[in-house]
Amino acid sequence: MTTKFEQVIAKAYSAFNDRSIDTALETMQPNVKWSKAWEGGYISGHQEINEYWTRQWKEINPKVYPTAFNERENGSLEVVVHQIVKDLQDNLMFDGTVKHIYTFKDGLIKTMDIELVEEK
Repeated sequence: MTTKFEQVIAKAYSAFNDRSIDTALETMQPNVKWSKAWEGGYISGHQEINEYWTRQWKEINPKVYPTAFNERENGSLEVVVHQIVKDLQDNLMFDGTVKHIYTFKDGLIKTMDIELVEEK
């Protein structure tokens, strides 16, 4: 079951890192609920994600790389990501691991939430 979702997620991250919003949005339900890690709160739908990412990329340069996939008991997919965030002058702002939690509907992303990884 996870393999198909992993392909969807891989496409979404690749598109995000390439700044290809339209390709990333192809992986999401039209009314997707998305966590705004950079600003806080949530947004819903393709237009709001487009606006949020466009705003974000004018101020920071984030890249995210999936490193592990874990299907949870409730059916959601936990994606452990290595996240690197730089400012527009290429100064490192964050380099660490976070968890993105996804639910799916009809093979597309329905929700995305973020959990911090506890440091050991």
